[in-house]
Amino acid sequence: MNAKEIHKLRKKFIITAMTAFTLVIAVLAVFINTADYVMTQREIDWSLERIAELREKIEEENTHSEALPGAPSFTEVFSPRYQSNVFYIISYDGSGGVKSFYASKGNSYPEEIVIRDAEEMLSDSADSGRYGVYYYLKSSDDSGGASLIILDCGSVIFSRMRLKYASIAIGAVSLIASLILVMLFSKKMIRPEIESSQRQMQFITNISHELKTPLAVIRSNAEMEELTKGESEFMQSTVRQVDRMNALVKNLVMITRARETEDRSSDAEVNVSKIAEETVNEFSGIAEGKNIGIETSPGNGIMLKADESKVRQLMTILLDNAVKYCDENGSIYVGLEGLKKGIRLTVSNSYADGKDIDCKRFFDRFYREDNSRNIDTGGYGIGLSIAESICGQYGGDIQAQWQNGRISFVCCLISEDH
Repeated sequence: MNAKEIHKLRKKFIITAMTAFTLVIAVLAVFINTADYVMTQREIDWSLERIAELREKIEEENTHSEALPGAPSFTEVFSPRYQSNVFYIISYDGSGGVKSFYASKGNSYPEEIVIRDAEEMLSDSADSGRYGVYYYLKSSDDSGGASLIILDCGSVIFSRMRLKYASIAIGAVSLIASLILVMLFSKKMIRPEIESSQRQMQFITNISHELKTPLAVIRSNAEMEELTKGESEFMQSTVRQVDRMNALVKNLVMITRARETEDRSSDAEVNVSKIAEETVNEFSGIAEGKNIGIETSPGNGIMLKADESKVRQLMTILLDNAVKYCDENGSIYVGLEGLKKGIRLTVSNSYADGKDIDCKRFFDRFYREDNSRNIDTGGYGIGLSIAESICGQYGGDIQAQWQNGRISFVCCLISEDH
């Protein structure tokens, strides 16, 4: 994992962490506001019902307490209590005229205004409800008259609004503070990983250079031994293993450079269709020798702003794999399609035994699914890992899938302009 991939992982972590934290904050805010609403609404309903029960006594003796309450106990905090000391009781006769009007102490509205608003409440079909900052409860008697109890709940409603806006403000501040902290801490946490990745890549580069000399010496000695003593299976095996090691070292250097390269300032418009045709021609002879047919659809003049050597390397890797692992007397398809933001390259080949293969693991280094991908053919490991790095460098991806006896590799490359 290079520095760019680590930064992408950090970005995903930040997005995931902030999404989870936002959901937690939202759930807490909704829970707190809902709990407050339910509790205050229960007290409002209780107050209205209690006043209705004591209506006659309140009107005659004014028994509703006006004393300031003392400090409540724990149980009293959750017990229903009067939500307001300001309420009105209006009685109507059978013709709809006001028979009596009672206002508790502390009211601040003239009787005419209260009666006017009470007519709006009385016209409502519901027996109880809310009108502005007031909650009301209606009842009727046997004589056709009615009574209306109006409770001033302005303090409760404004308290609900303050709690709602405070929840939003506290949540927003918490999210901003969390985002800053997560970004700072995640940046500090990934620094050792980036340094480790850089050291790992530097180590691979250094060890590759160090291995070149002894491998060259071994190969030279083996060839000299064959010249002086004649060819032998032992020496030929040694040369083959040295060549394999050289190829492995070369591939390790290639994949390391592919992951290290981030600068695309040298990219230029290249004719991808032409590169595809040239690459197919290079493998045509090998394919004919294995009785493999190649079908192409390279498009016409498809352009991409990229490094030509990278595009050519990508196509070479995919065609090399296709020729190596295509079934005998099978076929290979190479298709190129221009997209609005880049290109899509598809390389597929016949492979009847691929039904149970885990295609996602093709891009793991040194991975081999079965015995057909042996040491002699080299496997799908490093080459496809390099291809994946190239696609990632150009903002795209590569996917593998098996269907109907064919295995396909689909690559997307995005132009730098996009």
